Amino acid sequence: MSETDPSSAHILVIEDEAKLARFVETELTHEGYRVSVASDGMTGLMAARDQKPDLVLLDWMLPGISGLEICRQLRSTGNRVPVVLMTAGDDVSDRVAGLDAGADDYVVKPFSIQELLTRVRAHLRHPKGSHEGHLTFMDLTLDPLTREVKRGERRVELTAKEYDLLRYLMEHPRQVLTRQQILEHVWGFDFIGDSNIIEVYIRYLRLKIEDRGEKRLIQTVRGVGYVLRE
Repeated sequence: MSETDPSSAHILVIEDEAKLARFVETELTHEGYRVSVASDGMTGLMAARDQKPDLVLLDWMLPGISGLEICRQLRSTGNRVPVVLMTAGDDVSDRVAGLDAGADDYVVKPFSIQELLTRVRAHLRHPKGSHEGHLTFMDLTLDPLTREVKRGERRVELTAKEYDLLRYLMEHPRQVLTRQQILEHVWGFDFIGDSNIIEVYIRYLRLKIEDRGEKRLIQTVRGVGYVLRE
């Protein structure tokens, strides 16, 4: 899908704080988006499944079902709608938990509407699409349709964000990818925050795809970024 025209983009806001929900709805509508609002977790989950929005703005703490659980349930059924978490927590552990649950991005409350709109535009401009055929590098394989990853005959279980990072590396083998490129393509926006999150996920990947002494494939290019090569 190409960049989404604001006049046709549908954004679902799942937020139980009525004043904030109205504010976000008003600003998004002013920008030309079609907006629907849900005020609790179960209603939001059903709306995300039934309405098929182009993007979901999702509060972390919700009555009934948490934002993290909504993410997990959507991803478990193959739903790849872009999800931006709205959270009051800014700890690295919170960010990692949200991204691992399947969220694509997050904003920390209180946020500026300009920041939120920038994130919305970025994810509508670069939605996740499908990729035909297996990706293979040496004895590492990735199936974009089933999301199955194998090192040789050994199946590798990855979180949603670990998978996204590995897929991006495998789509650009032997190409040195800068930290900024990785942030923009894997996290889907011009990242504002601690870029150490890349190092954290690279370490996670290495532990999983090299846990039996296999040859290292993800190489560090000091001061630049990372590359998938022999």
